[in-house]
Order: sequence, then C-alpha cells, then structure tokens
Amino acid sequence: MKKFTYLLILVLCAGSAFSQATNPLLGQWKTIDDETGRIKSVVEITERDGQFYGQIVELFRLPEEDQNPVCTDCEDDRKGQLSLGMEIVRDMEASDKGMEWDEGTICDPKTGKIYDCEMWLESDNMNELKVRGYIYFLFRTQTWLRVTGE
Repeated sequence: MKKFTYLLILVLCAGSAFSQATNPLLGQWKTIDDETGRIKSVVEITERDGQFYGQIVELFRLPEEDQNPVCTDCEDDRKGQLSLGMEIVRDMEASDKGMEWDEGTICDPKTGKIYDCEMWLESDNMNELKVRGYIYFLFRTQTWLRVTGE
C-alpha cells in the first residue's frame, strides 16, 4: 500500500510539473517599448490557482534614467513600490480560444495606470507574446519576446 501511495504522489507531482512546463505563457518575457523599440524589462509569468501573474524581474535602464524607479502614481497596493519586483500583470485567465489569455489587468509602473489586458501567441511564432492594454475601445499593443538561454 505504501508503494502505491508513493507512486500516486509521484504521478500527481509529475503531472503538475508537466502541465506547467507545457503552458506556453509561463516563463520570462522581454518587454519591448512599442514607441522606442527598446527592451525595457523582463517579466516572469507564473500561474497561481489557475490564473496568471507577471512580475518584473529585471530592468534595462539608460544611464540617465532613475536606476531604481518607484511607482509614485500607482493608486492601489503598488503605490510606492519599486518597479523591480512589482507584479504588473494580474488575474489573467486562459481563454476558450486557445493561445489567448484575458480578463486580467496590467499596470504601467511609469504612469501608475491600470488597464484591462489580453495576451495571445500567434501560432506561427510561439516566442512572441502580444500584450494589449486597453480602456474601452482605446488600446496599445506591445510584442514581448521570450527569454531564451542566450
């Protein structure tokens, strides 16, 4: 009976690890500024309780920029938080449409504004994540690039 219990635990753990490894949204993504084309940060997407969250794990700042920016304009629990380490993507859910996630929000730590968010992967390029922040019918879309082992 002990062997069966250990085997069951092993199978459940392996299944959980496999499901995380197979979700193409999970992992680290380079954020690209849609106005300048410059890499701004690396966001790590993780899953908790069936929803997806993104935290800034690395910043790429120009020498003349504040090297440790703080979200002074945020109006929620992120107010006064350093951008590095900030959870900017919250509550994303997998869509019925396949490689799409929606129903969540994204915060711009530079302005403190929070936008409704949707994300999707194009089937021909799984290393480019389209991230759209929007209010009503106004939106901006960025392309984030998967961090590879380079």
